[in-house]
Amino acid sequence: MTETAGRAEIVGARRIVIKVGSSSLSTAAGGLDPQRVRDLVDVLATVRLGGQEIVLVSSGAIAAGLAPLALRTRPRDLATQQAAASVGQGLLVHEYARLFGAAGLTVGQVLLTVDDVTRKSQYTNASHTFDRLLELGVVPIVNENDTVATHEIRFGDNDRLAALVAHLVRADALVMLSDVDSLYTSNPSKPGARRVTEVRSTDDLDGIEVGGAGASMLGTGGMETKINAARIATSAGIPVVLTHASAIDGALSGKQVGTYFHPTGKRRPSRLLWLAHATDAHGELVLDAGAVDAVLWRKASLLPAGVTEVRGIFSAGDPVNLVGPDGALVARGLANYDSSEMPDLLGRHTDELAAELGEGYDRTVVHRDALIVLA
Repeated sequence: MTETAGRAEIVGARRIVIKVGSSSLSTAAGGLDPQRVRDLVDVLATVRLGGQEIVLVSSGAIAAGLAPLALRTRPRDLATQQAAASVGQGLLVHEYARLFGAAGLTVGQVLLTVDDVTRKSQYTNASHTFDRLLELGVVPIVNENDTVATHEIRFGDNDRLAALVAHLVRADALVMLSDVDSLYTSNPSKPGARRVTEVRSTDDLDGIEVGGAGASMLGTGGMETKINAARIATSAGIPVVLTHASAIDGALSGKQVGTYFHPTGKRRPSRLLWLAHATDAHGELVLDAGAVDAVLWRKASLLPAGVTEVRGIFSAGDPVNLVGPDGALVARGLANYDSSEMPDLLGRHTDELAAELGEGYDRTVVHRDALIVLA
């Protein structure tokens, strides 16, 4: 598909995820910039009233909370960040509610942590919530739940969150708004930096310098996080446009603005995409050669008999990495046992364990449905 044809499909997309960063919404002093927020909402409200469904992944909660707390810069410690997010999130959503409301539209706040969407029941509930909000004509406003998220359950940046939300809601496109107008071969302030108009595969990213481009004192993500987010979305069949926040109208109307990332893969079960990209493993399970073969080629679950070593401390339901005898990463999955239970199970068959330890110990260590191959 040509770039022009790909961009034209965005014009007719049924459902679009828009991601906007802190620097695109805030003043230099750290508070919300009313005009920037108004300009964004004006475009999105027009698109929504035209029949397209919109999900807005919006940074800005911490930035919005700086001025009310008399903080001059983004705090470095987690507790103060969470305090700023607690104050700022209400201000941010209130402004969105007021502006969308003036156009006759209702917004709904959705705050997520990794834990909300990697476990099956929470993932299903989040998916159903988004579906119902959109059925009711609501514009979901999504952010990471900074107030309660710990280091272990953080997405880390809203670029990655936006790519994963695009998959969760089965979006037809992802538009990422930044404080730079496109992807460049190096920092656009450098002499010789060239604008990249389209990316068809990861080969097109070879040689691109991403350090420093697009980062700001108010946000957590630079150009590298945006490229990684684009990789996640496009590998799952979702086209991406990266552009400046002021060019949102052009991006949604198919104009040649920003950088267009072509889809590179097909859609896959969404929860497994979250497991691969949203989580950090809490521990490792070392597999023998037979188990590696079963997981990679026979699409089998991981059984106790194939595990030779347990590393780290984790609970049942936590994500763990599965590695081969040489330490190479094979897959990631959700453990069915606590790490403290595992030493007594290593190398043993499930029927033997059930006979000795009782009913329930015949279960898999990681079920195939909660496992994604990463090798």
